[in-house]
Parts: sequence; C-alpha cells; structure tokens
Amino acid sequence: MCGAMKVGTRAVTMERTQVQACKRCTDKLGLNDVKMAPGLSKVNSAQNTSGGYGGIGRKGKDIMLRGEKELASDFSKRVIAARESKGWDKKELARRCAEKINIITSVESGKRPTDSVIRKLERTLDISLMVEAKPDENRQVTKGTGRGFTIGDFLLDNKE
Repeated sequence: MCGAMKVGTRAVTMERTQVQACKRCTDKLGLNDVKMAPGLSKVNSAQNTSGGYGGIGRKGKDIMLRGEKELASDFSKRVIAARESKGWDKKELARRCAEKINIITSVESGKRPTDSVIRKLERTLDISLMVEAKPDENRQVTKGTGRGFTIGDFLLDNKE
C-alpha cells in the first residue's frame, strides 16, 4: 500500500476487503489481521500439524511465516563472501544449490532471488539472508526524489 519494495506483507482487512499490507501500513492505518471463522481455524491447524488431508500439504515452510523478517539489504555481499570463503566459484555454488549459474550471477549482482533460492542459498552456504525487519520512518522507497501518491497515502488522508 505504501509502495515499499522487498518487504514482507500479511493479509489484513480494510473496510470489507482483504488486502496485503506491510507491518508499517498495518500499524499506521490501524488495520486488523484477517480473522478466520472458529471452525476453519481448527481445520487449518489440524492440516498444518498432520501434513494436510491424506498427507497432502504444503511442501516446506512458507517464507512469509518467518515472522517480521525481510531480505537483508546486503544479501548479495553475504552470498559472495560465503561462496568465496568456501573456495567455490559461481558454477560450483550453482551445482550445489541445483540452480542455473545465471541465477547465482543475478543474485550476486543484487537482483532479489525467489523465496526458494533464498532457502537454498542459506542452507548451502550456512548463512542467514533474512534479517529482522526494522521500521525506518526515513527509509527511501524508490530511487527518485518523489514516490508519488499511493493507496496508503489516500487512506491515511481520509482517516484523518
């Protein structure tokens, strides 16, 4: 809603609509997490603990359930340093992660990897790429001088 990029979001209720919002927007606009009917919450908790119906469930962990964590701003430097400390080249890291070398090259150049690639890199290099999200009121959202008028700005203006 605020236009922030590369931050975790969660489902919240705004008016009668379910939207995805970051923690900062949720706190600032006083939005509530999406509430579930009591019967559905019991079914979902049974699915999560038993692996779902008939053993069919989500594979792995959902990265958005990792709490208030976000991708470290220096993730590319962390990957390069860990790879070089192990004495591997990009090709060797790609082989060990079961990814293409182009993916490793783009990650090391600063392009945000997918959640599955983040998990593979963390596991293979034994590093942490996800860090605690720290609200920074002065954080620049885009490279430009102005970020434009967002939905969050509109809602905040109407709330006041």
